[in-house]
Amino acid sequence: MENKNDNAFQYTYSAPTQEERMEINSIRQQYDNERMESKLDRLRKLDARVKVPAMVWALSLGIVGCLIFGGGMALILELGATRVLWSVIGIFLCIFGAVPIGLAYPVYNRILRRNKKKYGKEILRLSDELLREYDENS
Repeated sequence: MENKNDNAFQYTYSAPTQEERMEINSIRQQYDNERMESKLDRLRKLDARVKVPAMVWALSLGIVGCLIFGGGMALILELGATRVLWSVIGIFLCIFGAVPIGLAYPVYNRILRRNKKKYGKEILRLSDELLREYDENS
């Protein structure tokens, strides 16, 4: 005689653990294009779009200028005492390096003003909305 339990359908079910669910959700969010970012995140990104390019350009100009200026100073100090030509080249390099150093701050201000003009209305609108929501919830 056959045992009824031998023909019975058996299955096992295992639900993901809480850690696995969190990992699945974090991976899913990376690919979820429909995910709405919060207004505060959007405000932070816009603020970075205003400030970061200006800072990058100013720092780049300042660093390049300092390197050129330092190269000129090195030529003057090391080789200038023995050869006049190297001293003249070093002076020209110092002048050439001082120009980007002097332009770094005006370039920063100009790019910052341009980006504030470009993104300012959106930043003000978002910040007003966030402040209104905060006041309503308080």
